[in-house]
Amino acid sequence: MRNYGSHAPKLYSYSDLKKITSSFSHKIGKGGFGQVYKGKLPDGRAVAVKVLTETNGDGEEYINEVASISRTSHVNIVGLLGFCYQRNRRALIYEYVSNGSLDKFLNSGSSSTTCSLEWTTLYSIAVGTARGLEYLHRGCNTRIVHFDIKPHNILLDEDFCPKISDFGLSRLCERKESILSMLGARGTAGYIAPEVFSRAFGHVSHKSDVYSYGMLVLEMVGVRNNLGKDLSLQGIMNEEDEELARKMILVGLWCIQTKPSDRPAIEKAVEMLEGSLHSLQVPPKPVLFPPTRSIPESFTSTSTTTSERRFISGVNIASE
Repeated sequence: MRNYGSHAPKLYSYSDLKKITSSFSHKIGKGGFGQVYKGKLPDGRAVAVKVLTETNGDGEEYINEVASISRTSHVNIVGLLGFCYQRNRRALIYEYVSNGSLDKFLNSGSSSTTCSLEWTTLYSIAVGTARGLEYLHRGCNTRIVHFDIKPHNILLDEDFCPKISDFGLSRLCERKESILSMLGARGTAGYIAPEVFSRAFGHVSHKSDVYSYGMLVLEMVGVRNNLGKDLSLQGIMNEEDEELARKMILVGLWCIQTKPSDRPAIEKAVEMLEGSLHSLQVPPKPVLFPPTRSIPESFTSTSTTTSERRFISGVNIASE
């Protein structure tokens, strides 16, 4: 932190945290790391205070998070405003993001497989999240690999602008480095790239985040939650919705290719999302996943091209 000079986040005492959070009276989140409370800084800014549990070992994840996020400044990255490191009491003070995490909007519709957000909003969240990852991978002086991209770690502000959060598992590496050496897998089941489990699939790199991002996008579309069922995309109201859904599925499937070298860099994923649907090729089927399941009639109409039917028939392969 001394090396950051004036750019370092502010250091707060534990008694400061009690004042900021009104003695931790308003809990807004809970996880394996500890609790999150809403608070207010002396200047009136609303903040989220993440208080880590006292059994966090040597504090590696805490230091990772402070070191990683202190290097960032981007509209799609949650802002770290301060921290507390007082004996075994550790906390992080973030900008408050009013709409909470993306996961609460998924599977929140009228059935267990629907999302309450419109397709245009889902699409903008997908693009914004990719831009945040692009910044971490290319925009910082030191490349940051997040290693835990999932709906729970994508926060949404009042305008549903996404902000990547929770850098506890992240790794810093020089921009010129492309391969990371790691001991053990890190991440969340269902989003971890194959090479993080076993080096037989390739080297661990920033492409491991691309895989997690692909699984995130497929979950946003509803693919991962339709396993064992016919695919039925919810809330398609017009041709624009259908085109956005198709682009998200195609990009998601490209991002979860088994071999890291077959996945696009995250900046390419942004380009694919923002480009024309007709310019997107159908990706090969990832070899780790089970055979495809049946295709609903609504997606095999005469208006659907052969290539589109191919990618639709491959959608249900995106299992955990």
